[in-house]
Amino acid sequence: MKRFFPVILFVLLCAQIGFSQQKPKISRSLQLQILLDRSGFSPGEIDGRAGMNVKKALSAFQDAHDLRVTGRADSATIQALGSSDDFTTTYTITDEDTAGPFIDRLPEDPMEQAKLDHLGYTNVLEELGEKFHCSSNLLKQLNPQAQFSSGESIEVRAVGGVETQTQSADQTQTGTTEDAAIYVSEKTQEVVLKTSDGKILFYAPATAGSEHDPLPIGEWKITLVKRNPQFNYNPELFWDAKPEDSKVKIQPGPNNPVGVVWMGTDAPHYGLHGSPEPGEIGHSESHGCVRMTNWDALRLAGMIRVGTPVVFE
Repeated sequence: MKRFFPVILFVLLCAQIGFSQQKPKISRSLQLQILLDRSGFSPGEIDGRAGMNVKKALSAFQDAHDLRVTGRADSATIQALGSSDDFTTTYTITDEDTAGPFIDRLPEDPMEQAKLDHLGYTNVLEELGEKFHCSSNLLKQLNPQAQFSSGESIEVRAVGGVETQTQSADQTQTGTTEDAAIYVSEKTQEVVLKTSDGKILFYAPATAGSEHDPLPIGEWKITLVKRNPQFNYNPELFWDAKPEDSKVKIQPGPNNPVGVVWMGTDAPHYGLHGSPEPGEIGHSESHGCVRMTNWDALRLAGMIRVGTPVVFE
């Protein structure tokens, strides 16, 4: 009987390994967010919850595909989005991912932010979240035993469809359709790039304007596309600035107040840009400008050029 013990132990070990390598169960809400993200109709930060950003993205997708606009994932919409068996995939964390440089914490005060030489990520979880368009909490849920260290394999959103475009920091023009225009809705908190015949090229949720800083309704144009921008903080432009604040320059980085890209317009002091807080997009107020997740802002920046019309409505 003893000679069978090694075999039994081996079978049990294989069963245990096989169980540990099984992919996590993916909720329907998370599947929907991933499919929308792949289709180019961004749900914002992917967190596994079917919130308002998902409903708005579904409505925009349905409208663009001549489906009944309900904001719900009915069978026709799911069919149009396409099915998938690979909602997650295995990713091995690299030395580059964990190298940083990270900052210990992100100060809220612009005066304190200006003292930093780079507004980098606070940790590898935040960095990986941006890489895969998801929240840090979702990564933890998908990988409850993970330490998120170099060389470790984790489950992440499977890459597919429309992906973030990366370009040089000084590039200001790409080859998008000449008749495309950006439409920003203060009412619905959305950014859409579409052609003159109504074809949607880009959709994303946004935080646009506020009670104190409403959008300058009207027609404008893109005057500048700058990646990895400095942020020139001017307290005179912020209604909630402290009396002792002064003009300062805040250095580039994903946690810069305008994120990783700035798309300026000829409306003074107004532009479209990224954000250090992707989870708040569509859920909080703006100081007048149009905020998107860093990855959505980067993708839009890769599709426009100086002169692209912008309609604030």
